[in-house]
Amino acid sequence: MLRVAVVGSGPSGVYAAQTLVQQREVPGIRVDVLDRLPAPYGLVRYGVAPDHEKIKSLQGSLRTVLEDERIRFLGNVEVGGPRLSPQRLLELYHAVVYCVGAARDRLLGIPGEELAGVHSATAFVAWYSGHPDAVGETFDLSSVGSAVVVGAGNVAVDVTRMLARGEPELAPTDMPQPALGALAESGVTAVSMVARRGPSQGKFTTKELRELGTLPGVAAVVDPAELALDPAYADPAAAAALPAPARRNLEVLRGWAEQDPGDARRRIGLRFYLRPVEVLAGPGGRVCGMRFERTTPDGRGGVAGTGVYEDIEAQLVLRSVGYQGVPLPGLPFDPVKATVPHAAGRVVRAGRASVGEYVAGWIKRGPTGVIGTNRPCAKETASSLLQDAAALARRELPDDPLDALRAAGLHPVEWPGWLAIEAAEADLGRSLGRRSVKIPDWPGLLTAANAGAGA
Repeated sequence: MLRVAVVGSGPSGVYAAQTLVQQREVPGIRVDVLDRLPAPYGLVRYGVAPDHEKIKSLQGSLRTVLEDERIRFLGNVEVGGPRLSPQRLLELYHAVVYCVGAARDRLLGIPGEELAGVHSATAFVAWYSGHPDAVGETFDLSSVGSAVVVGAGNVAVDVTRMLARGEPELAPTDMPQPALGALAESGVTAVSMVARRGPSQGKFTTKELRELGTLPGVAAVVDPAELALDPAYADPAAAAALPAPARRNLEVLRGWAEQDPGDARRRIGLRFYLRPVEVLAGPGGRVCGMRFERTTPDGRGGVAGTGVYEDIEAQLVLRSVGYQGVPLPGLPFDPVKATVPHAAGRVVRAGRASVGEYVAGWIKRGPTGVIGTNRPCAKETASSLLQDAAALARRELPDDPLDALRAAGLHPVEWPGWLAIEAAEADLGRSLGRRSVKIPDWPGLLTAANAGAGA
């Protein structure tokens, strides 16, 4: 029997586990899915916006995989920490597949980025999604009238939408109560989502973009003059050469440019061809705005500065300019690509494939693609592992690795513990007159899990 550990229970990890147990070439594979958190599903639980219930429903598909009798979920297990190194993990399993994502956001690298009121979109998402590592984050939005979101991807669209949403629309979600309360008291009336390039180069998907124009009491506005700077906006031939998603995005924006915003409670302004150059400081060292330089297409797919500057008022700045992988102690790491070096998913150490070590997901390819992109990525890695299976299976292993994890001082949360967390979150929601509400802190999660384990 081949025993495999998958580190990470997000889509890439679950898809890797599913591929391994469902294939027929190597019978008898058993997979332990390990996660640092006591709750499974990775970014589907802690990264998908709470008002996107259709995407969050993917948890049901992931759940079905994790309930397979050949797969075991072990949460609250940190690999790379003081108790469990990658080297030790490989002593307990024939193979280990790392699916640990990309946990760090990119900086803008401009003056004033350290000011109070400037945050990463990652931190904001973690806060309103109830990630236990974000329990110390606080976002007092009561004194914020204007916010700036820097970026042109789906995460930028998500945080923009959440700032513009009203409390009645968010109460039915699983958002933690403290975040819901803060958003209910928000004073935000204007959100500017700013991109340094043009609308045809936006990374957001049309569905998410279009949603900004359908929020109750919110007007989505765009400057026709900025749209006209994009060669593809005014030139039908140039537009025809664009990928279909970019063409659809332009049509959405064209419609917004032609409509009357009316008397809306809040406004979302999409701004293009503006490059951030400085965060402006106000009283008490807090952000009071951002300075941007107007850019223009350079004819090579990029932009060039024009020397013309514009200040946008803001008491809150969220940067959403991409993610980076972080080194996992004990694994090789490419600091330029911010990924683990690999060959078709096999971890490469000192120029050679390391027998038994594999990667999938963002730590393998970088933070690109959508949730579904993880499936072929995980399949490639699983295929490499299966090709190596005969050699891997020759190595003798100790007994159940769960015993070794406990002996190392770890306290794994098994599936019944996760089900107990789910039940506790449902109880919390009922007590608040809502549906299931996330428990946003480590002690609360572990208390619930342990109560279930002892039942």
